[in-house]
Amino acid sequence: MKLSSIGTPLLSPFILVLLLLLMVPPRLSLADVGTGAHYSPPYTPTACFGNDPAQFPSSNFFAAAGEGIWDNGASCGRQYLVRCISASVSGTCVPGKTIQVRIVDRALSSSSRPSSSGATVVLSTTAFGAITKLSAAAINVEYQQCVRFSSPNFVCLLIQTKHPFDVYLNKTRVQGEKPESHTVSTWISSNMGLMGTHNMHI
Repeated sequence: MKLSSIGTPLLSPFILVLLLLLMVPPRLSLADVGTGAHYSPPYTPTACFGNDPAQFPSSNFFAAAGEGIWDNGASCGRQYLVRCISASVSGTCVPGKTIQVRIVDRALSSSSRPSSSGATVVLSTTAFGAITKLSAAAINVEYQQCVRFSSPNFVCLLIQTKHPFDVYLNKTRVQGEKPESHTVSTWISSNMGLMGTHNMHI
């Protein structure tokens, strides 16, 4: 008896893309993505602590909260891990650099005006310079609130995915670009080996 060969239909590019996307592990990030700006002296008086010089950490890593995290003033004294993930000019961010900042003010009413309006977090000059290499008015940031277990100690843990496609999508927030559909299949075909690689910053 002669066996007949059975042809296997080729998957369309669209279906292939969908199947490959389903293979991508879920994003294991506890952090949020927003925008960052910076502001310069004078920093006092602040909406949180007035003219008290003790409000500023010795590192000078502090920030004013944008309306998205201001929380009716409850954000005063909170600490966040912040890292630059992209900007309108390539090479602006310091790769892998994460800083811890203390919220001391409200960006909407700070004595010095932010470099960009509507930012999620407005960093001090020192803090902004620690995560950027080039001058920029605004950057995309990943930020994570630290948890206070017992005063005055904070525990900060940022788990993030090392995911090139996420970086591409985040990049569009500042540049205003729109990812094209073909970018998905192009990215998947060339970056399958990077999926599921995770990085932890403490």
